[in-house]
Amino acid sequence: MAKRPIQFHLNDAETALFVDEGANLLDVLRRGAGDLTPKHGCGQGTCGACTVLIDGDVHLSCLTLAETADGKMIETTGGLATGPDLHPLQAAFMEGFAAQCGFCTAGMLMAAKALLASNPNPMREDVAEAISGNLCRCTGYEPIIDAILTAAARLQGRTA
Repeated sequence: MAKRPIQFHLNDAETALFVDEGANLLDVLRRGAGDLTPKHGCGQGTCGACTVLIDGDVHLSCLTLAETADGKMIETTGGLATGPDLHPLQAAFMEGFAAQCGFCTAGMLMAAKALLASNPNPMREDVAEAISGNLCRCTGYEPIIDAILTAAARLQGRTA
């Protein structure tokens, strides 16, 4: 199988790798770049655990060819915190018990980040729609939606 060089920004760090043609981005991020934060869930694009942002847009990394990331900005949950300081979404998830088993958390956080970047003051229905591609097996979604709304309020300087 032929290898192809690609370069991308991964959480603001320049990354250059040789990838197999046809390799998916999830495997390249986890095995090649060492970012284990996108989770391997179903491998078929139905669970959302592998959700990453590419140039700010939500993508399922298990279905995304790594070659298409060449020259792009890729964000994963590995880039949310700043040192020991959690991102407001991470803090709200933790405080609101929105992360239980952890299967969906990485994908939920990235879907939420994309939503808040495009709609900083979402309604409950907007949040539900934004995370609809991510399956949760534990929380029943309500704590997740509440956490995202809490983070949105904090990011806007409002109390939740």
